[in-house]
Amino acid sequence: MSNVHKESHVENELNSQPECWTRAAGLATRHKAALPAAGDRVAIVGCGTSWFMAQAAAALREQAGHGETDAFAASEFPAGRSYDHVIALTRSGTTTEVLDLLAAHRGRARTTAITGDPATPIADAADDLVVLDFADEQSVVQTRFATTALTLLRAHLGLHPEQAVADARTALAEPLPEGLVDCEQFTFLGRGWTVGLANEAALKMREASLSWTEAYPAMEYRHGPISITTSGTATWMLGEAPEGLAEQVAATGGLWIEGRLDPLAELVRAQRLAVAVAARRELDPDRPRHLTRSVILDAN
Repeated sequence: MSNVHKESHVENELNSQPECWTRAAGLATRHKAALPAAGDRVAIVGCGTSWFMAQAAAALREQAGHGETDAFAASEFPAGRSYDHVIALTRSGTTTEVLDLLAAHRGRARTTAITGDPATPIADAADDLVVLDFADEQSVVQTRFATTALTLLRAHLGLHPEQAVADARTALAEPLPEGLVDCEQFTFLGRGWTVGLANEAALKMREASLSWTEAYPAMEYRHGPISITTSGTATWMLGEAPEGLAEQVAATGGLWIEGRLDPLAELVRAQRLAVAVAARRELDPDRPRHLTRSVILDAN
């Protein structure tokens, strides 16, 4: 009987992210006309992981001075608001809420869909299509499509540092911090655009490993959530931590993980953690319970 580890789809997919990011950054110029112009009022929408990537992209764009930018779960889009451009992130191209939203905006705003599968209804739902089929995935748990779509948007804004790809390789190669896999609870923190990344890191842990995870803006963590932090819990900062927070977590007995890589590469480390904890618990990260690749609602 062989003891050779069989790599899951999600492991293979998260390991391919440096190459996917390089390709996506190279596509940003080619798709410039399909992506928002500086000064446009923009909404970025998605569901699940794509919503959290939308949060990160919206914060990056607005902080960089490119124009007012909002992020919404597709099902919660405020019907009374008007935008120049609506960007939909959808790996599958079949999610009901995204298709309904794009249909509602036909003729009202320019729409662009960023997708992993163009042979789906999304091809006819949006004015423009950006295809990242090289980053599509077999696993239900989304890793590389999400980070590749965000890399495309970072590059479009001129905010994709070359170091990000090198940091992603470091995140894939270095061992996870000692004792992290054994923790019973995980809290992810962010600031600005990395709040969306923290939300996504927490979602990955829930989906793949059924872990108790939470996510907060770093400064909000002190306003109550830190009360759960103790020995056997971990607090992971994506991006630069507020002054004194590391020391405050250390005083609780909890494990503090400092984000020292590009924040998107830190998310890759969190994805690795989710897979490692799933393996420890003998779970299949490719097929999380109760989840499917896409949520398609019955119209009847």
